[in-house]
Amino acid sequence: LTSGLISCGNKDLLQEVKQFPHYPSASGIEYINNKVYIIGDDANNILVLDSNLNAIDSVMLYSFPEQRIPKAVKPDLESMVLLPDKKILLSGSGSLAPQRNIAWLIDPATKEKDSIRLDSFYMRLSLYGIKKLNIEGTTSIPGGIILSNRGSKGYPKNQLIFAKNNFWQQQSQTEIHTAFFGGTTDSAVFKGVSGLGYSAKNDMLLCTVSTENTRNNIDDGVIGKSYLWVVKNISSKKKWKAINPDKIIDLEETDTRFKGHKIESVCIMKETKELLYLLLAADNDNGSSTLFRLVVSKD
Repeated sequence: LTSGLISCGNKDLLQEVKQFPHYPSASGIEYINNKVYIIGDDANNILVLDSNLNAIDSVMLYSFPEQRIPKAVKPDLESMVLLPDKKILLSGSGSLAPQRNIAWLIDPATKEKDSIRLDSFYMRLSLYGIKKLNIEGTTSIPGGIILSNRGSKGYPKNQLIFAKNNFWQQQSQTEIHTAFFGGTTDSAVFKGVSGLGYSAKNDMLLCTVSTENTRNNIDDGVIGKSYLWVVKNISSKKKWKAINPDKIIDLEETDTRFKGHKIESVCIMKETKELLYLLLAADNDNGSSTLFRLVVSKD
């Protein structure tokens, strides 16, 4: 456990770093009713923390004997979102069919859960310009959901997918719109979108972004830098063909304790008029997870 507060001229401040050595591969995170919910892409269960980041509960999804589900069969649950009906949606990345085309609906109040197949929806995405599927982020905005498809050095394109809140119920008919995201197609410096969050008070899309030395949508690679991208007025951009961030935060420049960590997701714990209090999750491909409390200026 490492913690601390940096006081300097920068408005973006890292407040705390906490490691979870026995929970693998944190990839999706949400803050719901003063609790933090985390899913790892090869974990058997959802980890539940209190607002002080102490483990208090879990929700079992699988019963593999290993702490980490083997890569060949893992569901690759990369994203988590709280839906308008107060249920949690977990989505597999779709990067390897059929095992990664699964999703879960979880009621956080009762722990009731249902599994969903996303095969039809994921197959349709190829018709909308997504050639290499790797869904790593999901967030809810007014009137719908945004999913993010992460590119790689071999396919250097990020894409946002705009869909209905209940897109899984009518997968072959539901309306879909996609937009290229981030601009660059330079494979040497490609930054892949790894997670999404949404500020309802500001209509602001928050995106975690990382660099990784891999040329495909399945294998891990050497971890590089991570970033936080901010898109303002995202609701007005749902029909755009391409979207760029309005603000880019180099997390390692904010604090050197981000070095060597692959940031996978973000959620908002609190907002004031000027500041966002965020929680970031990192998966470092070593069987552990790390959380970062970060305060970010809305400017």
